Amino acid sequence: MNRPAITALPTTTPPLLDVRNLVKHYPTRTFWRDSPPVKAVDGVSFSLAEGETLGLVGESGCGKSTAAKTLLRLIEPTSGEIFFAGTDIAKLSPHSFRPYRREMQIVFQDPYASLNPRMRARDIVAEPLRNFGWDNRHGGERVADLFHRVGLNPDALRKYPHEFSGGQRQRLGIARALALNPKLIVCDEPVSALDVSIQAQVINLLEDLQADLGLSYIFVAHDLAVVRHISHRVAVMYLGRIVEIGTAGAIYGDPKHPYTRALLSAVPKIGTNRRSERILLKGDLPSPANPPSGCTFRTRCQQARPECAERSPQLTDNGAQHLVSCHFA
Repeated sequence: MNRPAITALPTTTPPLLDVRNLVKHYPTRTFWRDSPPVKAVDGVSFSLAEGETLGLVGESGCGKSTAAKTLLRLIEPTSGEIFFAGTDIAKLSPHSFRPYRREMQIVFQDPYASLNPRMRARDIVAEPLRNFGWDNRHGGERVADLFHRVGLNPDALRKYPHEFSGGQRQRLGIARALALNPKLIVCDEPVSALDVSIQAQVINLLEDLQADLGLSYIFVAHDLAVVRHISHRVAVMYLGRIVEIGTAGAIYGDPKHPYTRALLSAVPKIGTNRRSERILLKGDLPSPANPPSGCTFRTRCQQARPECAERSPQLTDNGAQHLVSCHFA
């Protein structure tokens, strides 16, 4: 991944994706009564331009994967608006939403579990084409072209998933996601199960595909170094909400939220003799079924004050579209 850092894209054109107050709550019930719902995603808003990558980061359980899958309606939202190319797809019926399926695809975290072990590689990649009416001849040509584009040997068309390495399986998943020429691809931790050297190859492939095809990415990941390399902008999630969002340069160079600073303090610093102070968070992540009052991060924040328990902070623009949800940022 020895490439120059990605710079933010100009935002003069209408966004490809515009998410407004997205909510996903899971109802829970005990044996004798209803319990508070699990607030997996609790009022998330952001936009994504064509050809842009938005990194979505946070601890396990913060809701980033749920939010990403809800955008594609693999998980149905509880409420909110999801405008894709100007249309609110959150309110469409399954039949009306079907044409948008080809515009929005996903690459899953586990490259083995996401592939049918009983299907050959060529059939895995061709399946979306058949679902949208491609004939066998044109579909076969498209599959061969996709294999070449993602760096897979055409001789592997007849192989089964278990005959590929982990990196090759992820390339196969990327080829499947590209089959219908989508505009948006959600990458749900696509390199977390791969070796470091293979991670670099897959990230470089995703960047090349974006440059060639004009793709937009929602890139979900734990590895903040990877997110910094591939993302134009970064959104930091905590307990179902975005607490900070801005350009990659702003988030990594001048983080405002104490949670963001704590996450970045854990990233290893390579090639420098300067040691940064590690910020340790107190306690565990609170339950999304019973979040703290006011600022949900206050129970683990070293800067918390009494007023943090009284009212919930709103995302506020600190300049240059760098938004922070903190009373004392």
